[in-house]
Amino acid sequence: MKTFSIYRWNPDDGKPPRQQEYEIDLNECGPMILDALIKIKNEMDPTLTFRRSCREGICGSCSMNINGTNTLACLCKITEPSAKTAIYPLPHMYVLKDLVPDMSNFYEQHKSVRPYLVTKEGADKSVENHQTKQDRAKLDGLYECVLCACCTTSCPSYWWNADKYLGPAVLLQSYRWLADSRDAKTEERLEFLDDAFKVYRCHTIMNCSKTCPKHLNPGKAIAEIKLQMSH
Repeated sequence: MKTFSIYRWNPDDGKPPRQQEYEIDLNECGPMILDALIKIKNEMDPTLTFRRSCREGICGSCSMNINGTNTLACLCKITEPSAKTAIYPLPHMYVLKDLVPDMSNFYEQHKSVRPYLVTKEGADKSVENHQTKQDRAKLDGLYECVLCACCTTSCPSYWWNADKYLGPAVLLQSYRWLADSRDAKTEERLEFLDDAFKVYRCHTIMNCSKTCPKHLNPGKAIAEIKLQMSH
């Protein structure tokens, strides 16, 4: 048997947040934390609330804090039965219910960096927009981001300045378009980022790169943005 201690909070019942424990027979459960959460919800407590979708580390929905580390529940293996597993929502975000954080500010910040290709005016959009293999290779390690916010919510600078600092995930996404040879708005993108907070609140603590469940390196992307802004 394995014990899971899960953060519970319902805004409608007026009770303070609490940890609720559930015991699961691992012989009757899949290998991942998400399997355990689904089993609890389906068979033990239908009121447990969390986000999930793809179960394959592609959608980024099931991001949460598991044993002190931000990760995706679908990619996090259940540890040995003797150790209790503690599960919380992503830290330093408003909680809507149980393991569901409010991602509104995060998504608005992502929207602000124009996360899409802007081609040259008059470009023929009826044909392919070609790119060399070398230029395409520059996007590796950037396009794979699933916007799970694990990195952003592990960053102390974001904890204190979430209203002004864009955070690692959004800056990684921003650099993905700065690095794209087909994009025609590099200057405008850099101008948007050029203030005291949007980028420069990053102090290279590197929690972001350490916690990323997709093994990306947001810290390096932020450093590349700073380098471009200095020229």
